[in-house]
Amino acid sequence: MRALMFIVPLALTIYAFIDCLNTTEEDTKHLPKIAWVFIILLFWIVGPVVWLVAGKNRHHRSGGAGSASWQRRGRQQWVAPDDNPDFLKSLKDDKDAEAEEERGRRDGGTAPDDKTPPAS
Repeated sequence: MRALMFIVPLALTIYAFIDCLNTTEEDTKHLPKIAWVFIILLFWIVGPVVWLVAGKNRHHRSGGAGSASWQRRGRQQWVAPDDNPDFLKSLKDDKDAEAEEERGRRDGGTAPDDKTPPAS
């Protein structure tokens, strides 16, 4: 039991320290990042708790059109490309375009967006 009373605050301190180091300067709140590092390390139990509660902006930035994240039920989360609806739609669009080109070559000898008539 005594070991647990030492390990849990140590793990919390290590987690908060690494989280602080991985946070950009723009996402830290109230104090500069270096001040948060000192608070976490000097105030062993209170520092990490204060960092986790008030030290970091905890918002998720929305990704661009090609990002591997999308909105689900009001929160953003990372999804694998094969589960991302935008990615799957782009694959379907690419496949449809290739099929259209293949039909154009097979039927008329030219691609559908080619303006020259087929030679007879």
